[in-house]
Amino acid sequence: MLTLDQVKLKSMSKVEKLHPVLVAATVALIERCYARGVNIAITQGLRTIAEQDALYAQGRTKPGQIVTNAKGGTSYHNYGVAIDFALLLNDGRIVSWDTELDVDKDGISDWMEVVDEANKLGFEWGGDWTSFKDLPHLQKTFGLSTTQLRAGKKPTEAQVAAAYAVIDKLQGEVKEDMSKIAELEQVIEAQEGRISALEKRLNVSGKETYAKDYEKAIQVAKDAGIITSSADKSKIELNVITMLVNVGLANKALISFFKNFKSEVK
Repeated sequence: MLTLDQVKLKSMSKVEKLHPVLVAATVALIERCYARGVNIAITQGLRTIAEQDALYAQGRTKPGQIVTNAKGGTSYHNYGVAIDFALLLNDGRIVSWDTELDVDKDGISDWMEVVDEANKLGFEWGGDWTSFKDLPHLQKTFGLSTTQLRAGKKPTEAQVAAAYAVIDKLQGEVKEDMSKIAELEQVIEAQEGRISALEKRLNVSGKETYAKDYEKAIQVAKDAGIITSSADKSKIELNVITMLVNVGLANKALISFFKNFKSEVK
């Protein structure tokens, strides 16, 4: 399982050049999705005009499918206020654009869980568009058109402050959720430790013994008449025999007890 830091590291090169509000919102999105059991990777962030023109040419003057209707300067990516995402699969090396995938098995597609969290953070989703649906696309435009952004207009201080307020409020919630996850992981780790200790005591792995000299314990049991041979005995039966020897109870009086135990085990 990937840690949150590992998941975030996958996207940092795409995130760090965004508008500061988008940086905060995108990091919050990654963290909130992680708390829901969904890992995502940011596949596109700030895109230069030249990169946008090359992308626009795809499927038109260059091979490939058409993936955008925006020429250079007309995409919100060109101003650092848009991102594209994909699902990051558990090995951390593969991304998926499967909108029906439900890795966390909660009955809701992972893709729509991301969209849900994005909406809470104030993102606009390209999947809600009618003319050209762009399912991986999320943007936060502050009510500005690309023409206004191209002319140098920027979000107002009030818009920026309002956006940060939403992010900060939601981040407080996710920190509480992550704290609960950490507590649960500690409980699971403690339980695994108890199970491991119990397996060791019961010799489930077969690597532990209850006698310093195993062969000697078997011989003592033979001499006491508890067994005649160890060749046909199961691991559990041999463990019980060894324990009897260790506590000094290897005598003929326990033969009937051992036989009853043997029949119950089988």
